[in-house]
Amino acid sequence: MERFFRQMRGLSAATAHLCGLIAIALVLCPTVVMADPIRGAGSTFAAPIIARWAENYEKARMDDGDFSSPDWTVDYELVGSLAGLMRLDQPELDFAASDVPVSHEELAKHGRQQFPIVLGSVAIAVNLDGIEKSGINLTGPVLADIYLGRIKSWADPAIKAVNPDIALPDLAISAVTRKDGSGTTFIFTEYLSSVSPEWKATHGADILIKWPVGASVEGTQDLIRAVQATKGAIAYADFGQVKRANLPYAAIGNKAGKFVKPGPEGVRAAASAASWDEAKDFAVSLTDQPAEGAYPIAGATFAVVSRKIGPHRFGRVQDFFRLAFENGGKDAEALGYVPVTPQMVSQIVKYWLKKDTAASQ
Repeated sequence: MERFFRQMRGLSAATAHLCGLIAIALVLCPTVVMADPIRGAGSTFAAPIIARWAENYEKARMDDGDFSSPDWTVDYELVGSLAGLMRLDQPELDFAASDVPVSHEELAKHGRQQFPIVLGSVAIAVNLDGIEKSGINLTGPVLADIYLGRIKSWADPAIKAVNPDIALPDLAISAVTRKDGSGTTFIFTEYLSSVSPEWKATHGADILIKWPVGASVEGTQDLIRAVQATKGAIAYADFGQVKRANLPYAAIGNKAGKFVKPGPEGVRAAASAASWDEAKDFAVSLTDQPAEGAYPIAGATFAVVSRKIGPHRFGRVQDFFRLAFENGGKDAEALGYVPVTPQMVSQIVKYWLKKDTAASQ
C-alpha cells in the first residue's frame, strides 16, 4: 500500500483521490478479485533455476518501476516430481514441474500438455579423500552392482579396474538414496535399467524405489548433507547442487566407451542425439544416448499444464516460460543446467498454439 501512495505523487488531486478510494476498497472488500501469483510445484532438480527465473520475471514486468503485482510473481513449491503432478488436480495450481515425461495418453486423458523447460545432468557424488583433483571413474554396471548390494567396498576390483591410477581405500560404500517421489530418482534408475538387465527386471525405472541397500532421505538438501557427513558415501543428485556443495563427483562411462563428467557439454551431446521431432508432447529420454561426448545420466525437466485452468491462467504460464526461454539461458548455465535450444523453443511455441487451437474447438 505504501508503494501505491508513493506512486500517486504528482497526480492531480482528483485522480489521486480516486486512486485512494480504489486502494481502500481493495483492502476493505475481500470479495474484490485480487491478483494472484503463478503457482507451480514439483521438481527439486529444477527448483534453483525456477527460483531465479521467478526473480527475473517480476523485475521484467516491473519494468524498472517501484510497483509490483502478485500477478508478476511465481510461487513454486519444491515437493518432488510425483507430488507436483498429483497437485495438478488442485484447482489453484497452474503448472507442475516434472523430471519424468508424462505419456501422450495420460496427458490427453486429463486435458494437459507438457514441454521441456531446462536440461540437466544427474551427478554421482562421492565422499572420498584424495580424489578431489584426480576424480574417479565409474561405469553403469559398477553403479548397478553398488545399488544392488553386490559391490560393498571402494577397494572392489571392479572399481579399481576403471581407476588404475588411484589408491582407493578399503572403505565400505554407504549408498544414499531418495525416499520421496523424485524425478531425479527416475532419471537415475532409468539409466540403471538401460545398463543392467538385472536392475531392469527387479526394480526398473520409477520415481519411487524400494532400494536394496543404503539409507534413504527426503529431498535433495538432506541427501547432500548425508553425503557430506559420511565418509565412503555415494549418491545421485542434480549436478548444479552437487557442484555448489563442493562434493567430488564421478565421470561415467558412456555407450561410446568414453568417461564423461556431468555438465553442460555432456548434456548438449545427449540432447543433440535425441529424437525431439518424433516424440509426442516432447516425451524424450536423454539417458544413455549413443553420442561420443554424451553424459549418460542426463534428463529434462518438463512443465505440465492443464488446459482446464482457462486461457488467462494458461497464458500467464506461457508468458513466464517465454521470458525464461528468451532471457534466462545464462542463468541456467550459471546454475549448471543447459537451456533449451532456440529450435526447441520454436517447437514449443508452435505446440502451444496447436494445443490452444485444439482446446477451443
